[in-house]
Amino acid sequence: MPPTDTTIPRSPKRYRALFLGPAFVAAIGYIDPGNYATNIQAGAQYGYMLLWVVVWANLMAALIQLLSAKLGLAAGESLASMLGKRLPRWAVYPYWIQAEVLAMATDVAEFIGAALGFKLLFGFSLMEGAVITAIISWAVLSLETRNLKTLQMVIGTMLLSVAFIYVIELFYSHPHPASVFEGALIPGFSDHQSIFLAAGILGATVMPHVIYLHSAMSKADLIKYGKIHRKAMFRSTKWDVALAMTIAGFVNLSMLAMAAAVFYGAAAADSGSIENAYQTLTPLLGQLAAQIFGASLLIAGLASTIVGTLAGQEIMSGFVRFRIPLALRRLITMTPSFIIIAMGLNVTEVLVFSQVVLSFGIALALVPLILFTSDRKLMRGYANPTWVNWLGWTTVAIVVSLNGYLLFTS
Repeated sequence: MPPTDTTIPRSPKRYRALFLGPAFVAAIGYIDPGNYATNIQAGAQYGYMLLWVVVWANLMAALIQLLSAKLGLAAGESLASMLGKRLPRWAVYPYWIQAEVLAMATDVAEFIGAALGFKLLFGFSLMEGAVITAIISWAVLSLETRNLKTLQMVIGTMLLSVAFIYVIELFYSHPHPASVFEGALIPGFSDHQSIFLAAGILGATVMPHVIYLHSAMSKADLIKYGKIHRKAMFRSTKWDVALAMTIAGFVNLSMLAMAAAVFYGAAAADSGSIENAYQTLTPLLGQLAAQIFGASLLIAGLASTIVGTLAGQEIMSGFVRFRIPLALRRLITMTPSFIIIAMGLNVTEVLVFSQVVLSFGIALALVPLILFTSDRKLMRGYANPTWVNWLGWTTVAIVVSLNGYLLFTS
């Protein structure tokens, strides 16, 4: 049903804030517990050396999310629905299955991270934390059926909360400014493990599932507010992406810098794990620093597992035109996490491994995204300029090169 006059804002500038939100939802995917695992291990083992990977990964992520939003606004389709329509019939289901597997790998990191946050803060077992996470995430997901903007505001508030917490963490940890700038600006590796962690950082930052979700949310805005405001939405989208990804980038940089300042070269050699990082923060920085670290992990885990479930729903409906109740999807996607917890596996190792797996799926989402947003007919005057395509294909080359190195040297 087309929007009525009462639902279409007459002044794009006045209502521009209504078009903000999708990028804040996507940005949660860039600060999920997988990022905690990779950033803390990178800082604990290599100091500030891999900060440049975080910088470049976040710049890549900003470009990718802008392209994803452009596709939804210009074509009026999500990436998943475009692939579902344009892939050969024999390729649709395999492509859908790999996208679903990647979404579930993401959810493992997010769900276990939230459960770990409950354990660290309140002393629950991981299994008890997982049950509480399931209940809370289901309750927040129910907002999606009522008002998508309300859900976006809730998730955006979670993102800002985590960023505020890391302002406090930086105050406590006192990272060395010169070392931070050197690590952020000068690329370098020292061994195979540092490359493995770089791939993990990339996988934890450039998330395939939020590429699918962002385009779907932009499409939803186009449908709700009307095509007459498409130009205003494009302008707002740039601010949306810039603000959200700057916040996410700050959190990731702060996370690694804190780990480098506190754990690198410290006597606690095993502080690269999230649990040991929490326990070590208390004697080094005080109880409050440890508690707010646990709180940030809990908030990020809850928010990101909600986003992961929404992304999985969009992937299914886009590729195969089929939807299931969000509660059922929540049950399906959290099952692997319960199995991993029951098996007693090392949580941090599972989180890092899941992010490396994700890095192998980035190109499968990014290549069609660049191809679609380069199509002048499809994009209705909003096709990528040459320099944007060049940046996009360079990103693909970097991702594939890192993955190839890991594949042939592991």
